[in-house]
Amino acid sequence: MTGATGAQTPIRLLQLLSLLQTPREWPGGELADRLGVSRRTVRRDVDRLRELGYPVQATQGALGGYRLVAGKAMPPLVLDDEEAVAIAVGLRAGAGHAVEGVEEASVRALTKLEQVLPARLRHRVSALQIATMPLVSGDGASIAPETLTVMASAAAGHERLRFSYRAGDGTRSRRLTEPYRLVSTGRRWYLVAYDMDREDWRTFRVDRVAEPFATGARFTPRELPKGDAAEFLRQTVYRGVESYDIDVTFAAPAAFVTARLPSTLGTVEPLGDHRCRLRGTATDSMEWVAVRLALTDCDFTAHGPPELLTCLRDMGSRLSRAAGAGAGAAAD
Repeated sequence: MTGATGAQTPIRLLQLLSLLQTPREWPGGELADRLGVSRRTVRRDVDRLRELGYPVQATQGALGGYRLVAGKAMPPLVLDDEEAVAIAVGLRAGAGHAVEGVEEASVRALTKLEQVLPARLRHRVSALQIATMPLVSGDGASIAPETLTVMASAAAGHERLRFSYRAGDGTRSRRLTEPYRLVSTGRRWYLVAYDMDREDWRTFRVDRVAEPFATGARFTPRELPKGDAAEFLRQTVYRGVESYDIDVTFAAPAAFVTARLPSTLGTVEPLGDHRCRLRGTATDSMEWVAVRLALTDCDFTAHGPPELLTCLRDMGSRLSRAAGAGAGAAAD
């Protein structure tokens, strides 16, 4: 085997890095065969990756080899075509339905990934998105992922954003804004922005936004009048909305319950190894809260508010009647 020319070295390094990023240890001989070079060239390439900041660990002996380990900083990530498409499709599906836990960081990641995807891979991502239908929970409105990525990119780049907006009463208008932040409530996405025409801060439901585009005009971010974007959203969107103080105990560890409830319902506090308590304020309907509590898959006791207790009793009665009717039909 002969080594590759200097012009081929960068391509070979990317191929080597792609192999090392899989969670396994690669014997030097196998890497040499995969890359079509000598073991000595593999050793030199590994040294080059280390110089670039990739923590490649080598083990000695007959079973020794190379593997990539966690480092103090994250060097550039290399993905093959299939991995890039899979990640993009997953991020688009999650972001488009405002799934709990998919926050602004996920939209930023999707924005960066789609900016560097080749046209052929963007086409594959779009085709997969069109051909599949995700099963999502909750009643959050669907959003075109392109809408989120355009808005996130404009906010990150401090670029003025223009779009069409439909208000709650159906009125449509054109808006020119200085986008500040995207905020996810777990069921919906909101844009916090400074409205240039109204000369004031506004919040916009992203599912009511159409045809967003960045104008190319840069701006210096203004200071938000009320804390961070999430706090501003709470004080504007939910001002005057009826709220309820939630108080529920669960017969399960706090980590178990926390993973199964949206963070917007409140904080789960441990009461021991196998019990915990949820206290928070909800602006959603009590029917929705009752369903989310039932989906925790553990026993719980609701202490308030009275509206929640009523919903749980009614839901329990309906479920019992449905189970009874099903058993009767099976017996017939």
